[in-house]
Amino acid sequence: MSRIKEFNLPDLGEGLTEGEILAWLVKVGDDIELNQPIVEVETAKAAVEIPAKWAGRVQAIFHPEGATVEVGSPIIAIDTDPNAGPIEPSTTGAPAADLPTPSAASLAAVEVAPEEGMVEPGLIGGVAPGGRTAVLVGYGPRNAPAKRRPRKGGVPAQAAAAPAAPVQPAPAPAPVVPVPAANGNGRTTGAVLAKPPVRKLAKDLGVDLATLTGSGPLGSITREDVQRAAAAPAAAEPLTVAAPATAAASFGADREQRIPVKGVRKLTAENMARSAFTAPHVTEFLTVDVTRAMKALDRLRERREWRDVRVSPLLLVAKAVLLAVKRHPMVNSTWAGEEIVVKDYVNLGIAAATERGLIVPNIKDAGRLSLRELADAMTALVQTAKAGKTSPADMSGGTLTITNVGVFGVDTGTPILPPGESAILAFGAVREQPWVHKGKVKPRLVTTLGLSFDHRIIDGELGSKFLRDIGDFLADPEAALLAWT
Repeated sequence: MSRIKEFNLPDLGEGLTEGEILAWLVKVGDDIELNQPIVEVETAKAAVEIPAKWAGRVQAIFHPEGATVEVGSPIIAIDTDPNAGPIEPSTTGAPAADLPTPSAASLAAVEVAPEEGMVEPGLIGGVAPGGRTAVLVGYGPRNAPAKRRPRKGGVPAQAAAAPAAPVQPAPAPAPVVPVPAANGNGRTTGAVLAKPPVRKLAKDLGVDLATLTGSGPLGSITREDVQRAAAAPAAAEPLTVAAPATAAASFGADREQRIPVKGVRKLTAENMARSAFTAPHVTEFLTVDVTRAMKALDRLRERREWRDVRVSPLLLVAKAVLLAVKRHPMVNSTWAGEEIVVKDYVNLGIAAATERGLIVPNIKDAGRLSLRELADAMTALVQTAKAGKTSPADMSGGTLTITNVGVFGVDTGTPILPPGESAILAFGAVREQPWVHKGKVKPRLVTTLGLSFDHRIIDGELGSKFLRDIGDFLADPEAALLAWT
């Protein structure tokens, strides 16, 4: 069996066709173990770490950080038996951008990972070396072969799959092993360990990660490391030194800035445009006195069993939506052309603004959760989203969504439906306002709800009743719980 194996970028779920390489966690010449995370890849839905399929030594890295790679294209070559002797030509130590052209003999030694059955038992989600967990979701096979883009400085990808034709051997150039620059972690500049949010912070602050010494696990660079570097006085250097490649984009001479549309932003734009022009949207608004609801939350926080639980007004809004769905199940449905699919489960989406853009992870079967379970699930969802570790599976299969625009001080909005869903609720800011209460004008805590729905499924009556019930719960949650459950 061939000892050099190419590992292709796998299908990361939901039929995604490409991913951007955020960070290489290994470098050429590193010895790696089975299931060890080797690269961080950002898709249109999530940033995931891809684990090694084989143990061995990294023979070649085919794409640098920042490159967008199609699913099915090779990203790394691994020597599964590094102690068996040298391979000609040796690529150990060569950076991704300067790999020498492999010979016909070395191409013949390469075995491309098969599409089917490409994962050993226990790989996905298994414990990786160092106690890390591989978070890759969806190693499923593609239905059609992917096109491979040619590698810079290398042979076209299709050459590896084609039978070797007789060629006139060219004089082999003397191998040149460059000495890679090392950062404070003793790693080459292409293998800095840092999470995507930390990388974005470094870009925004103009900090070169390769110059930092990481204080995090395994020598990874943390937000505090970046912030300390940004606050430190800059070392004296010639005025002609170019800005680092990781610096944030700046305005050109035309006073314009061009930002590539990719990743989450690209997927969100496509989904919103498709939804806005396929589902006929209707939006209704309801202003509610939520003073009693806020007092109920205060009492809940004081209970001994809730003192360590994150309790917010969004928790009551989510509970109100779930109870209203039980009274009006048609709201939790999907338009399927010739039929309407009504669902007996609610995968409740919570829109979250992250450094990667807007994502909508969902809580699976949220309607079956108790209030405490719902609070814990929402806390976990928010923490995972902030850490940039939301998986594609957590953002798939949503049936109904809440977007909390109130956290930005906004009163309400007209949200666009996520594709495949029939309703989305905007929860506005809770403000103290003059309100008529028991015949007198008093200061009360008030919010405004905005419900957008698909008018093909939900008519005005159904949408109004659904929104009214949510408002009734928030106006007096204790009475609604007694009456509805």
